[in-house]
Amino acid sequence: MTPEETVQLADRLFSAIEKGDVDEVRRLYHPDARIWHNFDQVAQTVEQNLATLGWMVRHLYDRTYEVTRREVLHDGIVQQHVLRGLTRSGEPFVLPACMFVRCQDGRIVGIEEYLDPAQAAPLSR
Repeated sequence: MTPEETVQLADRLFSAIEKGDVDEVRRLYHPDARIWHNFDQVAQTVEQNLATLGWMVRHLYDRTYEVTRREVLHDGIVQQHVLRGLTRSGEPFVLPACMFVRCQDGRIVGIEEYLDPAQAAPLSR
């Protein structure tokens, strides 16, 4: 993939999450993609990750990603960002994170996500 194609794929991913379009996220993922998180050391399958995203969409409103840094790599991107939104109670939500998104043949084949899960706790209230 060219660097431009990689950036476009990443933009489509984050835009789909902002819109709550889990079906679009599914289309962007390779069927064998794995999504790993630093806090549990578990690599989710696509279906497991889509279930997590669906839960987030139901608990976090007005989602936006504020990209603070993005670098194109030979096989994807690394991005630092702040996920912002509103909780079900209307409180502001802020979650800084970093993701390595690996891409191949126009699809996302893997994600490594680094965040502090304690900062996501307000979504469970």
